[in-house]
Amino acid sequence: MEATVGKVLGAGSGGPVVRRGVPEGSEEQVAALYWEAFGRKLAPALNPPDVGREFIAAHLHHDRGITALACGRVVGVAGYRLGGRALTGGGLKSVLSTYGLFRGLPRLAVLALFERTPAVGELVMDGIAVEAAHRGTGIGSLLLREIAAVAADNGCHRIRLDVIDVNPRARVLYERHGFTAVRTQQTPYLRGLLGFGAVTTMHRPVTEADALGTREAR
Repeated sequence: MEATVGKVLGAGSGGPVVRRGVPEGSEEQVAALYWEAFGRKLAPALNPPDVGREFIAAHLHHDRGITALACGRVVGVAGYRLGGRALTGGGLKSVLSTYGLFRGLPRLAVLALFERTPAVGELVMDGIAVEAAHRGTGIGSLLLREIAAVAADNGCHRIRLDVIDVNPRARVLYERHGFTAVRTQQTPYLRGLLGFGAVTTMHRPVTEADALGTREAR
């Protein structure tokens, strides 16, 4: 697991601490946050919800996430894909073991729609999930800054993410942090299945300031 880097939101006021990695024992908290944020999209592949959350919790790659903790509990998480692994895992055998052959095969086809392979020198961000009670407090911004620091630490020159058309609030956050849209793919055939009809790919360059920030954190 990567070394922990702690940063405090509202230092001196007991604000959330952002750190690299998913703490052992918090898998169910992270899975619950992910399902709350992305459950509409994940449901066709991982329903019913209790089984889906359990599947996510059981197949997390702990070193592919940034977490925000308040009073020792995870209240925010950002996942990323790097070096062939993402925060959420679980391959063919895991899906078939959980859902069976006939129910599992169609689910694998849906999960394949979410696969995003990074280009050389690129970190792909999976998404941000923040507990409802902590939204609007700056946690999303802190998670994004730490994602940029991870990219800099790993010699990446670019961060890439996809944002769906029904999540304009996330797009505003990404734009505020230097992401720009490079293309939009219309996916009307997915609206009935996954709840969205277009996906916009956004890029953000990794800057010297990102590298400086991670050095100062040490």
